[in-house]
Amino acid sequence: METSPSSGSDEKDPCRAPLLERRRQLTDELASSPYDLILFLERAVVYSNLAYPDLAAGDAYRALLLTDEVRDEGFEYHDQAREALDKYASEPCPEVLRHGSLADVDAAPDVDMVDGHSVDGPHPRQQLATLASVRCFQVLSLSLLLCGCLKTALSFCERGLAVVPTNTELNEIKTYIEQVARRKLRKGPEESIDRQDLPDRGVVRREIYPWNTYEPDRFSEESLSFLNQRLTTMAPKCEVRVSSLPVLLEGESETDGYEVIPTCDQLGLFAKEDIAPGEVVLKEYSLLTANNRLKESTCDACGTELPPLSSNSQAVSCPECYDTVFCDEFCYSQAEKQYHPAICEKEVDSIAKDPDSKDIDQSLYLLLLSRLLAMSTHQDIHPLEVEEVKYIWGDFVPTEQNDIDLSVNAGPPPEWTLPFSFKYNIETPLHLLEKMDIDIYDTLDRHDLWVFNTAYSKFRGTASARKNPRDGRPDVAAVHPFWCLANHDCDPNVTWEWGGRMLLSARETRVVGKGPGGIKAGEEILNHYCDVDLPVQKRREWAQGSLGGWCMCKRCRDEAAYLSNGENR
Repeated sequence: METSPSSGSDEKDPCRAPLLERRRQLTDELASSPYDLILFLERAVVYSNLAYPDLAAGDAYRALLLTDEVRDEGFEYHDQAREALDKYASEPCPEVLRHGSLADVDAAPDVDMVDGHSVDGPHPRQQLATLASVRCFQVLSLSLLLCGCLKTALSFCERGLAVVPTNTELNEIKTYIEQVARRKLRKGPEESIDRQDLPDRGVVRREIYPWNTYEPDRFSEESLSFLNQRLTTMAPKCEVRVSSLPVLLEGESETDGYEVIPTCDQLGLFAKEDIAPGEVVLKEYSLLTANNRLKESTCDACGTELPPLSSNSQAVSCPECYDTVFCDEFCYSQAEKQYHPAICEKEVDSIAKDPDSKDIDQSLYLLLLSRLLAMSTHQDIHPLEVEEVKYIWGDFVPTEQNDIDLSVNAGPPPEWTLPFSFKYNIETPLHLLEKMDIDIYDTLDRHDLWVFNTAYSKFRGTASARKNPRDGRPDVAAVHPFWCLANHDCDPNVTWEWGGRMLLSARETRVVGKGPGGIKAGEEILNHYCDVDLPVQKRREWAQGSLGGWCMCKRCRDEAAYLSNGENR
């Protein structure tokens, strides 16, 4: 059962607070009745009203899948979905289905239904399932349009129109999609639009959701004690402390030239004693890894290159699924302990592998999510409680900064920053869970879309990737939670190398000024998450996509101010 939201801003908002309470009630009802598609649709509408179109799309998609479960006796959850819907069959049509012109279909069930979708059936549940599917198409198409996923939005819209061609709402949504598409593609009113040209990646809210009770107090004595205890074997000369960092900005600002800039508190790594140039600062092992090449010779556990085949090779194959190979007995034992039994012989290996070049980043983040879900399942804990992600900061912004102001005098809408697509945020994660023999309805508390989004937010700012030397494509990624506690700076005092273990070493020379390297006791360990040889604009563009805002380190501010002054002279 979820607790009530505690955010002060939510309590002061007379419109938002009741919606959040209704969301909590519906979530609790879904815990008791997880196959109830009407509840999913009702919660989708609440999410829409709260300005979470991605979460609305997620619930509408689960409801749509349940309409198929109701109709097809051969589907796995047919009996449960049918039983859940039967309680509505003898009552007036649920309010969520009496929306716009759908109410006309409810009043005259033979109107406007085509292609075998007639609501006339042996039982009233067939009528409800058909009406619900159209409502799902409405919510999906509009929500995905608002997220910027035009191609998928149009697909769901047309699927709905195939059932009810004259539905007013779906026809209006299709018009909106075409209008937005013409603006984005710079097409005239009479020019045709190629479906393949439609953008299908958007952005959504990146925040600690008001109902998220899994985010720890990272600054508490308990958290710091736990992290420092774990750190002793990885980085004996370092400790975790609170660090004051520049606040990331949404875009170009005069702040670059200020002597004092806004800051925020985050965790950071600090040297407890002097560290010499070239000395190893941290050595970390992580199983939260991903490989997007289907037949690549890498260890399934740590992502390192497998040793060459020879009589004394240490590589180990899983005796149950022989295609899964580990570089040695240690990696195999760790995999068995932390994640592998959840996916062994489950046919998940080919999902999201060998992607198109434009989807490489999304496939790697998805595969990291897949590994996290396997770890969570095998360890029988919530995904956000897995130690590898629990203490990572996802570059979240306060909920109120993401909210849309609906007042008459409202300014422009907020800039959302979490990359999103239907395929990688909703469809494929659910497909992965099904392949793992996980009930995607009865485990909603662990596998809700907001959980996936929170994990993605944490991955986006912290995951490291390794390029394939043959073609330069990123094909292996990993999350090392202690490595990423070392905060980013474009003038780092460490450099890093990942090859099965993440190594942080003190730089021999600094980037700015080419001064001597090494780290003094008390100094913060300054890592780098991007190529520090890039010009300032490119570095800030990277930070905007990965961290959610422009980098405001001293080097970036100095270089941006210098360029700005040069242009003004």
